[in-house]
Amino acid sequence: MQKYEMLMLLKSGMEDDAREAELKKYTDIVASMGGTVESVDKWGVRKTAYPVKFQTEAFFVLMTFSAEGPVVKELDRVAGISGDMLRRVITKKEEK
Repeated sequence: MQKYEMLMLLKSGMEDDAREAELKKYTDIVASMGGTVESVDKWGVRKTAYPVKFQTEAFFVLMTFSAEGPVVKELDRVAGISGDMLRRVITKKEEK
């Protein structure tokens, strides 16, 4: 299994319960497809470098996980249709 990082920018005005449900959706996808979530770091609301979907602030979350390739495709697909996700990027983490 490969290690990946997924940086998510969620809408800053979301309720805490809605934000937790959104994050749980992604951790459940990883777990249901045989991967393991190592950490979910919530960075909080920060200013973006430029407006993203007309928003100048976003709630930043970094999820680190180990999984196979199909998990990454499914995460990207689900994040793409989510109304609360402003931006996401999934990168392969280099082994040291």
